[in-house]
Amino acid sequence: MTEYLIYFNQQWVGDHTEEWFRQRGPLAMAVIDEMRAAGVYVFAGGLEEDAGRAFSADATSGALSFTDGPFVETKEFLGGFTVVDVADDEAAKVWAGRIAEACGWPQEVRRFKSRPQA
Repeated sequence: MTEYLIYFNQQWVGDHTEEWFRQRGPLAMAVIDEMRAAGVYVFAGGLEEDAGRAFSADATSGALSFTDGPFVETKEFLGGFTVVDVADDEAAKVWAGRIAEACGWPQEVRRFKSRPQA
């Protein structure tokens, strides 16, 4: 089995009414429940949109420092993600498609690198 990250940038969500979002919540939770039942669920969650609550840790100078806000100044930021553990790319596509349909916005899929053998 291989772990995949299924994620979206907040800017991909688009402008919708509060009612539209309320209707999507149960659809998304149903997909998560299906993932659990299928034994592929690892984790899923949305992130807070308030960039003022974000902070960064940086040790590239040789000294650890923390700064407020995201490390990279960009207009796009991660909105939420799901991690699944599935057999192959095709299975990851199935779950990404289910999430995209339930949420109503695009999802990107990336495979995690293999972990070194201990």
